[in-house]
Amino acid sequence: MEADLSAIAEGLATVRARIASACARAGRPVDSVQLIAVSKLHPAALIRQCHGAGQRDFGENYAQELRDKASELGDLSDLHWHSIGPLQANKAKYVARWAHAFHALDRLDVARELSRRRQGPPLQCYLEINLAGEASKSGIPPGQAETLLEAVRQLSGLEVIGLMCLPPMATDPESSRPHFRALRELAGALRLPGLSMGTTADFEVAIEEGATAVRVGTAIFGERPPE
Repeated sequence: MEADLSAIAEGLATVRARIASACARAGRPVDSVQLIAVSKLHPAALIRQCHGAGQRDFGENYAQELRDKASELGDLSDLHWHSIGPLQANKAKYVARWAHAFHALDRLDVARELSRRRQGPPLQCYLEINLAGEASKSGIPPGQAETLLEAVRQLSGLEVIGLMCLPPMATDPESSRPHFRALRELAGALRLPGLSMGTTADFEVAIEEGATAVRVGTAIFGERPPE
């Protein structure tokens, strides 16, 4: 598939401008927010073009897709991979080897496997919190966060730096605000600095509520190819 570099660069620039505006509204420095370009199902060639436009952090939902793209783009030594989807323990080896950060930690068995497999610097981890109690989504209830946090802290090779959430689907970005606020309050109670929250649909609201990492795909790459 041919990709238009100017379209990628334009989308990336527009998202960065929106991040800057949201930071200004919130009285925050723009470098307090990490942009993760979600490249799920998009070809490696498109990621290479986005990298050429200045982006360095990319998010993948599937461990095997992350493995394949990381291998194909291994010449881009300053590219950082973020594993952002649910993970099975038998796929943890791919995340442990290739990822800079894991945004969806919600099971101790997965944490143990990541710890066993990890070499080099610690894998930065966010605990995924299911704030709305949606059965269709992964994540732990808020009340279980402290217990999991303490257990993961006993493991080598992992560093829990924050919390992640994915609010219920909604057409109005403001609908996500209470969930983002609740995640911020929980992170504060746990003394965790990182907040991975906000997607193309609502990342500006997430920034206003304290997001330190936003996961944006469609606004940069366009519509995702069918699975």
